[in-house]
Amino acid sequence: MTEQEKIRREKLEELKKHGINPYPAELFPVDNLSTDLIENYKENSNVIIAGRIMSRRIQGNASFAEVQDSKGRIQVYFNRDEICSGDNKTKYNTIYKKLLDIGDIIGIKGKMFKTKVGEVTVLVKDFTLLNKSLRPLPLPKVDSDGKEYDSFTDLEQRYRQRYVDLIVNSQVKDTFIKRTKIINTIRNFLNEKSYLEVETPILQPIPGGATARPFITHHNALDIPLYLRISDELFLKKLIVGGFEAVYEFSRDFRNEGMDKNHNPEFTILELYVAYKDYFWMMELTESMIEKVCLEINGKTKIEYDSKEIDFKAPYDRISMFDAIKKFTGYDISSMDEIELRSVCNDMSIEVDDSMGEGKLIDAIFGSKCEKNFINPTFIIDYPKSMSPLTKEHRSNPNLTERFELIINGMEIANAYSELNDPIDQLKRFEDQLELSKKGDDEAMFIDMDFVKSLEYGMPPTSGIGIGVDRLVMLMTNQRSIQEVLFFPQMKPLKEEPSITDDAKVILDKLIEKGECDLNIFKSEFDFSNKKWDKLTKELRGKDLINIYKKGDGLLIKPS
Repeated sequence: MTEQEKIRREKLEELKKHGINPYPAELFPVDNLSTDLIENYKENSNVIIAGRIMSRRIQGNASFAEVQDSKGRIQVYFNRDEICSGDNKTKYNTIYKKLLDIGDIIGIKGKMFKTKVGEVTVLVKDFTLLNKSLRPLPLPKVDSDGKEYDSFTDLEQRYRQRYVDLIVNSQVKDTFIKRTKIINTIRNFLNEKSYLEVETPILQPIPGGATARPFITHHNALDIPLYLRISDELFLKKLIVGGFEAVYEFSRDFRNEGMDKNHNPEFTILELYVAYKDYFWMMELTESMIEKVCLEINGKTKIEYDSKEIDFKAPYDRISMFDAIKKFTGYDISSMDEIELRSVCNDMSIEVDDSMGEGKLIDAIFGSKCEKNFINPTFIIDYPKSMSPLTKEHRSNPNLTERFELIINGMEIANAYSELNDPIDQLKRFEDQLELSKKGDDEAMFIDMDFVKSLEYGMPPTSGIGIGVDRLVMLMTNQRSIQEVLFFPQMKPLKEEPSITDDAKVILDKLIEKGECDLNIFKSEFDFSNKKWDKLTKELRGKDLINIYKKGDGLLIKPS
């Protein structure tokens, strides 16, 4: 516990001694928010607000402070005689000045006025402590030249402590407000077409609908394995079989794969299936929907992203998978078999393994050499059949499928098909996936016989799409990492601090404070015997907490 944290806990006990409950249960009747008061200013109007103290400037019997609520910040003015009308000035002199801190949450009743410089301010008539904060906020400091430092910008800390990030970095909250607006825009777009929003199982007996490695769990009562869904595709198509003409779901999906700036093991996807449509129709719907999203969020179709201009105005360019590979590699792979594809990958130094079949080899070539070149929205169309086990065969080329992916700024944003509805062909495709699984491909699809059975009852011609919501939000909010658009992204576990003796901790704390220094000079600052010193430094070195090394004619010591 730091010194500041100890002091705050002492203040907590003092508040209790004054009869103040630092965590009251009763409702506080807030009737206004900060930005509304500023935008709709009314002189001398009575207001009740609540929020977190973010700054204070105490000047004797009066002080200014800033209070932050869910909408923003507003200045408040504390005057001792306004708050304490009688002889007892404890509430201002002791409670406010001495026992409250930045970060505490208070409720305020007051009147509106403007300062001499015209700033909208609340004159505090009374205040109530609503929550005593026990940890100081990592607020930035500003020096005399106006330079800001000590900002809360460390990515690791921001993602692990999103609650603090949201308090001290206002632009972060704006990103998540836009995220909700994006989802609502899509939902309204689909609802206006009378499409039905549905919910399908997250725990599934067979992880179908995508080629991905699933998370597995166990249902104790049924004594069966279950999987967190990697896609809701098969269930949604069963609903089309059942007679719904258009269904969609914003689903939370889970894939037990790597993490990087574009991938999180838990993510949000929109899946939509519409009967009696094909992938050409779905391209037109997709580009019109995403154009609408961009207009709603940014007020225009052209945005700046990662120092590049991207135009979301429909229509979008279209190019076949094979033509894209030929354009950016010079190889025409349209008639190559698996052996030839491996040779091409080898020629271009693309890493592959023995478990990869024809489809994954083509995907590796495209991902490595082509994908990054598509900045403006582009539909990559007509995928090889080996890459698309759930997709209808192309109407004019039996080796291809009616599939597209939407690529923007080198990222896959959407994946869509004319859906395969031939149950015999579907079973054959599943069996092909099983052969890949036997070769060691742990992302190959399982055979879902219940889905095949549903197709045997008849599914109308259907087009379906999955849109990566998180990546779309990244683009629309100008964020480079998926972690910036997820409230609580998955993080590596924190390493537990190694247990060390108290004397070793004294040495380590002092060394962290000083940094790299001469070993003998540093040792002279302690009263330990040589034997004790050697024992303590051995303990710290054994736990990789310090380094001792030779430099020139001397020995240096520094924290690891």
